[in-house]
Amino acid sequence: MHKMNQTEMKYQEFIDDLISLLIKEDIGDGDHSSLSTIPFEASGKMKLLVKQDGIIAGIEIAKQIFNRIDRDIKIVEQLLHDGDKIKFGDIAFFVEGRIRSLLQSERLVLNVMQHMSGIATQTAIYVKRLEGLKTKILDTRKTTPGMRALDKMAVKIGGGENHRMGLFDMIMLKDNHIDFAGGIENAIIKAQNYLKQAGRSLKIEVEARSIDDIKKIMQTGGTDIIMLDNFDVETTRRAVKLIDGKYKTESSGGITIDNLRDYAECGVDFISVGALTHQIKSLDLSLKAVRQ
Repeated sequence: MHKMNQTEMKYQEFIDDLISLLIKEDIGDGDHSSLSTIPFEASGKMKLLVKQDGIIAGIEIAKQIFNRIDRDIKIVEQLLHDGDKIKFGDIAFFVEGRIRSLLQSERLVLNVMQHMSGIATQTAIYVKRLEGLKTKILDTRKTTPGMRALDKMAVKIGGGENHRMGLFDMIMLKDNHIDFAGGIENAIIKAQNYLKQAGRSLKIEVEARSIDDIKKIMQTGGTDIIMLDNFDVETTRRAVKLIDGKYKTESSGGITIDNLRDYAECGVDFISVGALTHQIKSLDLSLKAVRQ
């Protein structure tokens, strides 16, 4: 049995809380449509039908939702797995259980899976654009409120990598931190002192807005990643040459699917793309009754 690491445990904690909220939000004091029309003991079968091409994601979360609604619900035949390419007309799985429970689960499962599949599909497009290059695609904190764990899980399913989960698992000194702290050197030294005093071991990433900023970051030292914020392609190339592998590099800002590969070819280690999670279209899926 897979033993969860700390990051996975944190993700699971968020997912458990989210499922509780989804149930409270949708079912409230009861699914009165089903309670009024479906006998308690009636059982049935449904299928998850794909209505749009893309990458499927969220099946493992769907299992958790079914389980929370009713432990007797079972996916009896799973034809697809998270990360699989899908096309219109595919069936992801068949699920059986009490009809009332299936109907209570339906919208919760679809909302999550459609959303996650949309993110995975979008991520896969960006990842494919970088085929053959060392550069990795990163997500950001521009996520759906309350659903960050699922958003980031979907990015991984689509072939991308996760940046920090939140403000708690990495120090990232952005323009506002630097300006409020009185400059790059002050901000880095304060961050280093804070980690020493707090007895914490967190990576430090610092945002650079110019080549001069990069020089200051390198002179100060003690940084893990340098973010090249809103650099054009030519300046990015110069920056990577200057840094010369001494620090990991991340390009961010003003990067689209059209210029993505141009930035990657400069040799940056990572490109972070907010659009992976905040400019997506949900994939069309449906749960339909299987007539016995």
